[in-house]
Amino acid sequence: MTTPPPHTFRRSSPGTAVTAAVAVCLLLAGCSGSGDSDSGTRASGGSGLKVAMVTHEAEGDAFWQLVRRGAEVAAAKDGIELTYVSDPDAARQAELVRDAIRDGADGIALTLAKPDAMKGPIAEAKAAGIPVVGLNSGIDAWRSSGALQYFGQDESVAGRAVGDKLDDLGAKHALCVIHERGNIALEARCAGVKKAFDGRTDLIYSDGTDMDALTESVAARLRLDPDIDEVVTNGAQFALAAVKSVHKAGSRAHVATFDLNKDLVKAVQDGDVQFAVDQQPYLQGYLAVDALWLYKSNGNVSGGGVAPVLTGPAFVTKANVASVAKLAAGGTR
Repeated sequence: MTTPPPHTFRRSSPGTAVTAAVAVCLLLAGCSGSGDSDSGTRASGGSGLKVAMVTHEAEGDAFWQLVRRGAEVAAAKDGIELTYVSDPDAARQAELVRDAIRDGADGIALTLAKPDAMKGPIAEAKAAGIPVVGLNSGIDAWRSSGALQYFGQDESVAGRAVGDKLDDLGAKHALCVIHERGNIALEARCAGVKKAFDGRTDLIYSDGTDMDALTESVAARLRLDPDIDEVVTNGAQFALAAVKSVHKAGSRAHVATFDLNKDLVKAVQDGDVQFAVDQQPYLQGYLAVDALWLYKSNGNVSGGGVAPVLTGPAFVTKANVASVAKLAAGGTR
């Protein structure tokens, strides 16, 4: 399997940033490697800070567009020069963190999908006086890894919430699809489902970079075990693939998922997907970048450095999807 190159992005124009900043304010009020790096242009009168965000994004995953947009809006607000890079390979992600250290970043935000690979780079950043915050993955590992703060969803809690939801819906046999072996967040979700769900929970591992193969592997499992009445996936695009799997297998199983994008919103509206668990990736990106600015400018540490800042889980169902659809159309959910 060929690993895609890292991705970079440039911050939006001031006009776009102001519009998006209004959107994030509304959201906050409502929630109870290889290639050259492309840095954003520092805003006039900005903070002068350089922040790098380094994630385990795989190419084509729309989830990370929302993380980037949130980070971009926070950077525009705070006058930060923001660089975004990613690589799904843990060793290469670690090297991207080291690149940010060598480039003189004032702060680093990173994901901890495979935290053992991040411990060394985080220690090197701390030795260089660079604060590091975690986001999205690694809620059980951010403190031991040396990160200052963490923004994301407690995946075990989210998984148990899904298990309870399946009980409420009368499901009896769930299939939880893990599309990246070794990703601790995905494992924790499915383990949480299994712990809380009164019915039977099976796991299936499939390659998330090959959507056709994933669709067929889930369909094959549904043919093999027609008692499966619920397929739970770990990403919006995988839920849409699972809908195809159900049709291919002639199964009566329902589909539910962790994570959300605008296509998944429509699938919930149409009844193709029962529900989604939204961990609010836009908010994760926004808070991670803004936290570094607050720390550098005012010494603030969200959660006091001992507790994570939770951004989910929030359920999106047919009952509330209309309000979410309006935000998804604007690119923030």
